[in-house]
Amino acid sequence: MDPRSLDASKSVERYTAIPIQLNRFAEHPGKTTLVEPFFSRAKPVSECDEPEERGHGAFAIWGAGDHPLPAGGRLFGLVERRTKNAVYNTGTNSMQQQGGITITAEQEEGVVSLHGLWREAGPRLRVDDAVTELRQVRRVRFETSALGSWDSRLAVFVSSLVEALEGRDVAVDSEGLPQGMRRLMALAAQGRSSEGDLDAPPKTSFLLRVGLSAVSMWVAFLDFLAFIGEVSIGLGRVLVGKGRFRSDDFFLLLQSCGPSALPIVSLISLVIGVIFAFVGSVQLQMFGAQIYVADIVGIGMAREMGAMMAGIIMAGRTGAAFAAQLGTMQVNEEVDALITMGLNPAEFLVVPRMIALVLMMPLLCLYAIFLGIGGGMAIGVGMLDISWAQYWYQTQEALNITQFMHGILKSGLYGVIIALAGCYHGMRCGRSASDVGDAATKAVVSAIVGIIIADGLIAVVTSILGI
Repeated sequence: MDPRSLDASKSVERYTAIPIQLNRFAEHPGKTTLVEPFFSRAKPVSECDEPEERGHGAFAIWGAGDHPLPAGGRLFGLVERRTKNAVYNTGTNSMQQQGGITITAEQEEGVVSLHGLWREAGPRLRVDDAVTELRQVRRVRFETSALGSWDSRLAVFVSSLVEALEGRDVAVDSEGLPQGMRRLMALAAQGRSSEGDLDAPPKTSFLLRVGLSAVSMWVAFLDFLAFIGEVSIGLGRVLVGKGRFRSDDFFLLLQSCGPSALPIVSLISLVIGVIFAFVGSVQLQMFGAQIYVADIVGIGMAREMGAMMAGIIMAGRTGAAFAAQLGTMQVNEEVDALITMGLNPAEFLVVPRMIALVLMMPLLCLYAIFLGIGGGMAIGVGMLDISWAQYWYQTQEALNITQFMHGILKSGLYGVIIALAGCYHGMRCGRSASDVGDAATKAVVSAIVGIIIADGLIAVVTSILGI
């Protein structure tokens, strides 16, 4: 119907309050160019000064702020009351309705017809409603001959509808869909298949899991031996004066492994000495032998707990730091850059850290021993009625240079274990942030387990040798 033939007096009330979305066009010779979209509202013809210049039909189109439609922007077509949003292409003399869907079900076949524009402002449809309309059919096909432009919103709707229908054992023929939409649906189906594979890992037998774990442990052990070989070669080059690493970095490592660790070592060692004194005094007071608390604290700190606590503290503090630093360098490909420049990463990164930690561990151990003895002395003097002179004399009688050397040498070995564990897991770190965290965790656990095992073996050997 030609909009010019409408009777304004009969049609004004019908079209007055309908919101319309228009595209503003700039006309040039031979073509029409889209300038910008804007929103307009309908007004009765009787309120327009020059309706024939600004529109046709039962109403005239005015822009936002009551600005009339620009020159060349005549309205061609009608707006129905059921239409909430319509887009008019003023340059092509056509009207395109918003997207919609029509579902027909005949016998066992259903047809889903998609038409109009399916953009962000299109209709909101529920997949469940469409599935309900097709509940009696066994086969569904799509009809898209009247479909205009569309975006991912329609693709998501169709993909969800297909998935729901297939879940009800309904055969779906997607040949009628646009080729681009079929490709998107194929990618979505592939993603769902991959998620299903991740959610349901294949089941394996117990023997297979044991065998795979054994092989993995053996491969990791061989890799660790290779790492020790690389570090040994780098250490040998450093000892003969051919090693290449930055001296400034080495002194910073000494600072990090030594003086920076004193506060936490002081606290833990003092508390350990206090605990030793308390535990010993409970039993010794029963026999009036509380003076021997000095022996328990002195020997325990010198032989075992001084080196042990310093090692565990440094494993959690410095070992994790080594792993995180080297792991971050792996993520940032800095280790690869060193290899490209002809530098050996084990020599440039690992050896300075190991030397710094081995040099600082005996000093931290000796410091921890004296602080532990001081903590025990505070309990002995303050709670057991032992004088300072008595406690000090009894400690000197119980200890000798052998006891101190026993703990100091073990602390050096613990330093090697901590450095190797931290640097190994850092150098073998993956390429993501989570891998860096895993490397730090593995470094701490490996170092503490290695310290405990080494301490047990040393205790057995020294007991057999009578040391």
